[in-house]
Amino acid sequence: MKHKKVSVGKIIVYLILILWAVTTIFPFVWVLLNSVKPSAEVLSSSFALPKVFTWDNYQNVFESMNIGEAYKNSLIISGSVTIGVMILSAMMSFALTRYNFKGKKIIESLLAASLMFPVFSTIIPVFRMIVKAGLLSTNLAVILPQIAGNLSFATIVMIGFMRSIPIEMEEASYMEGANVFQVFIKIIVPLCKASLSTVAIFSFMWSYNDLFVQKIMIREPKKFPISNLLERISSQYGTDFGLMAASVTMIVLPVMIVYIFLQKNIIKGLTAGAVKG
Repeated sequence: MKHKKVSVGKIIVYLILILWAVTTIFPFVWVLLNSVKPSAEVLSSSFALPKVFTWDNYQNVFESMNIGEAYKNSLIISGSVTIGVMILSAMMSFALTRYNFKGKKIIESLLAASLMFPVFSTIIPVFRMIVKAGLLSTNLAVILPQIAGNLSFATIVMIGFMRSIPIEMEEASYMEGANVFQVFIKIIVPLCKASLSTVAIFSFMWSYNDLFVQKIMIREPKKFPISNLLERISSQYGTDFGLMAASVTMIVLPVMIVYIFLQKNIIKGLTAGAVKG
């Protein structure tokens, strides 16, 4: 049995990747270990293994803050943003790849150009519109700006994939008497599952972690999403490092689980339309 030779270049690449993985994973492991230590031990030996494991920090999180309500608010907001972005980006990309109309190139250029504008540059006019509409401190005050903020990226991802779908299947469906809505729902959407998964994951994670919009648009503590709650904990209990570590762990863990189980869909969705044939 012949053994494959391992080149020096491949060894160097793997060493760099291992180092990158360690530096990426270490902060989360460090926070996780500190979350089961008393605060005094975190200060004295934050980089050492816990001498005594304690779950008091997690208990204090539930007792001091209504974290269950914050999770519910985050899931409502992030779930609504994800569904809205998926539906709108799929419809927009279908129209831009299957129909020719005046202003199509301008719309595509505007979609690409909008990625260059950070959310900080548009927050003042958006805030004024939210106030005038009477939506301040409601879930819609966050959902609508976040859908708008994610839509350009999601549409560009969907356009790249949808252009790789053969149009012959749609033409055959039209010949059989199907209308546009039926073609979109029964042919386009099932074929775009990989790309839609990527859009859903990125939209959910961005919405879940977005503190800037949530902090500005939601003023009532009872309606705080999870990111707002962490900012509130850090301002009120900033010296309790064990409590802070437990809070960060509880907030980051759901995102980590989602990413671990769906990372293949992210890669597949981003590369599915890259090569034709």
